[in-house]
Amino acid sequence: MHGETFPVDESFLRALGVVRLPVPVPFLEAGGPVNAVALRNADGGTWTLFDTGVGTPAGIDALEAGAARAGVDLKRVTRILLSHGHLDHFGNAARLAAASGARVFVHPWDLPKVVGEARFADLVAVHREYFERLGVPAAVLGEMAALAGRGPSPRYLEKGQVEPLADGQVFSFERFDGAVLHCPGHTPGLVCLHVPAHRLLLADDHLLARISPNPFLDFIHGSGEGKFRALVQYLASARRVYGLDLDCVIPGHGEAFHGHRALLDGLLGFYALRQEKLLAQVREGPATAHQLLDVLFPVRKDHSRLILMLSEAVANLEVLEADGRVRREARAGGEVYLPVG
Repeated sequence: MHGETFPVDESFLRALGVVRLPVPVPFLEAGGPVNAVALRNADGGTWTLFDTGVGTPAGIDALEAGAARAGVDLKRVTRILLSHGHLDHFGNAARLAAASGARVFVHPWDLPKVVGEARFADLVAVHREYFERLGVPAAVLGEMAALAGRGPSPRYLEKGQVEPLADGQVFSFERFDGAVLHCPGHTPGLVCLHVPAHRLLLADDHLLARISPNPFLDFIHGSGEGKFRALVQYLASARRVYGLDLDCVIPGHGEAFHGHRALLDGLLGFYALRQEKLLAQVREGPATAHQLLDVLFPVRKDHSRLILMLSEAVANLEVLEADGRVRREARAGGEVYLPVG
């Protein structure tokens, strides 16, 4: 799926005052421990955190232990920059901010996620009509709703304590400045932190060496024609990052690496292949998004990952629709996709 990447000796990061702090996560789909990244501030004695890890007991213990080993005083964190609103990345933010007085920043498009207004556990119940349009049977929807509420419950932030991040916003650190790079796709408000002076990118879940950054179904912009189209947006963001000159990428999960262009070439090829498979099936006859899951995921033993699989199918179908290769038509069992031309 991915092009070859190469590991980076992270000692040069520590010399810059950058420390990667891996934190375990309780779900396999994440692709391994999540990275909280500590960056030494310009005053030399305080820290900024880029992401905080998940707020489970194991996550809190790992973050505290890793920070202590690296000499990062979590009580001297003055800023917390949240890359996006998934609980494995923001789950510790409220607790850390309360202990240190740190200012917390997130892009406005992901603010509803970190303050609990767009909870994953409510996804199926709130947007049931949308999932029915995808052709998901009623019994399956009931099971999906039950499964969605089984994950860890994060401690949400208060809306008044969160400040906005904006594309191009610059933060100063001890040895460099970093610019916010808004990369919508994996979520609407996902941001990276770009350090051009050292050809470094804190890429969180925009670039992952081991798995694809799942283009989640997202309803921040509504579920109708104005719905956020995750993969359409991701492809535009990927082209932007492709043009950067980088020697080191710190992903959201896993070790630092270089070779981001080869990685993206492989990933874009992977998505193109998925789209061709979907288009070939649609040419065989009209089908709902739910019916098309078998094209991408022929082995489905349970419904615990169905939202993730639907996200992938819908995202790729939205690219085909944006390219004018398929169209949708409302029918009794849900919207079906048909080829154009």
